[in-house]
Amino acid sequence: MAKYDFDLFTIGAGSGGVAGSRRAASYGARVAIAESVRVGGTCVLRGCVPKKLLVYAAHYAEEFEDAAGFGWNLGARDLDWGRLIQAKDRELDRLNGIYINMLKNAGVTILDGRARLIDPHTIELGGKRYTAETVIIATGGWPSLPKIPGIEHAITSNEALDLKALPKRVVIVGGGYIAVEFAGIFRAAGSTVTQVIRADRILRGFDEDVRQFLQAEMAKKGIVLRAGEQVQSIEKTATGLRVFVRPGAAIEADVVMYATGRAPNTDGIGLEEVGVALNKKKAIAVNEWSRTTVPNIYAVGDVTDRINLTPVAIHEGRALAETLYNNNPIKPDHANVPSAVFSQPPVASVGITEAQAREWHGAVDVYRTSFRPMKHTLSGRDERIMMKLVVDRRTDRVLGCHMVGADAPEIIQGLAIALKCGATKKQFDQTIGIHPSAAEEFVTMRDKLPDPQAKAAD
Repeated sequence: MAKYDFDLFTIGAGSGGVAGSRRAASYGARVAIAESVRVGGTCVLRGCVPKKLLVYAAHYAEEFEDAAGFGWNLGARDLDWGRLIQAKDRELDRLNGIYINMLKNAGVTILDGRARLIDPHTIELGGKRYTAETVIIATGGWPSLPKIPGIEHAITSNEALDLKALPKRVVIVGGGYIAVEFAGIFRAAGSTVTQVIRADRILRGFDEDVRQFLQAEMAKKGIVLRAGEQVQSIEKTATGLRVFVRPGAAIEADVVMYATGRAPNTDGIGLEEVGVALNKKKAIAVNEWSRTTVPNIYAVGDVTDRINLTPVAIHEGRALAETLYNNNPIKPDHANVPSAVFSQPPVASVGITEAQAREWHGAVDVYRTSFRPMKHTLSGRDERIMMKLVVDRRTDRVLGCHMVGADAPEIIQGLAIALKCGATKKQFDQTIGIHPSAAEEFVTMRDKLPDPQAKAAD
């Protein structure tokens, strides 16, 4: 008779939990997965997928305008926001069903409800207790809100995806990728958008040229950036909301959306009670094998606050299943992970920033270009593309690729393979470009930027 009810019990059916559970089951493990909301997690239901669908919808605003430059005659047009949200919801329902079927077909037992650890091998859910040899925590993250007067009137990205009507005036608080993406969505859809950030620039952590370039492009589109300011309070009025950023200075809005950070989902599931250590941000502390301080309990995805990206969570979950159930030890590889911001225009990067390269590698060569894409020679749109390569001067190895502009995520995905293979600038130079394309600029950049010291001496 088996010692435990299951070989593996996963708490959280998002991308990381589902990937690890399916892979473990495929190797013969008896697996259960518990989810308190809907199977699919943040990415499928409250993040990447629905947001990208709204980004696609928003792009049509400019596509219609650009068509005139190519000879198209277009009549009256407007966005039916309610119909868009209904279409988005149908797609999420479809994906939720696919995820459920994938788990069932793999032989995974799905349990509905909020699971809580009683001891390292016992999980309670819905008044019943289950035992497992190994436990994976994959509960992800959740938007966090500051404690300021009137914060109950604000929404987060969760609620923004379900608005039944398009607000006329939107205030977005925050300068990270979620804030930037929703600013682009609402502005293109027709809302007046004001973005409030504490810093002087958006996208902290990205390359400085990327931050500066995107901020300028967003301003061209009519997004008003209030930099160096912080919301003090929110007040409900007869006509909407009033956002106070400093005494005597207020912004009128219909919707206030906060995107100032996400917190690991670690409360109320018994982690600390059974000895699982959390860090200062209340994320689960794990080693290079995703193991917690309790030997049979592991954690993957955003709940560990390593690299909070869906493909990373999937990679961590699968690596863990390979290690535990396929005699194939794999440590998650967090080097050279590409990322994208589906802003308008979009951003994509792989590798490290120029500042990081100078700090970690010393002398570096930087190549940067900015140009008007071919499409806009006829459309007339005032939008440019920026591309940048950061190269280790000693080894000629490309350390970072950064782009702001149309198709940036599609282009950088390919360059991520090159960086993973340790490509050099010489190999970039020896690669023949596809013409005419924007992507070919990455293999035709020849002129290095002057070193910062040289600039200062001029």
